[in-house]
Amino acid sequence: MLSSTALPLSLPALIPGPLAAEEAGVAPATIRKWVQLGHLRAAGKAGRAQLFRLEDVFAAERAARRKPRTS
Repeated sequence: MLSSTALPLSLPALIPGPLAAEEAGVAPATIRKWVQLGHLRAAGKAGRAQLFRLEDVFAAERAARRKPRTS
């Protein structure tokens, strides 16, 4: 029997920006920049903190690696 606090497995976990940055191996400022540039969207909020799906963060990180930087 499942406890009343168990979440369905289909719901993705939402994590704050600093933790998302740590998981992706980038600086928190990079997460903010990806949001500003439209490469990443927050999936929710907790107070003033933006929350992200980890899979969205990894997708933004992969996209950033594919793009050649311009000087």
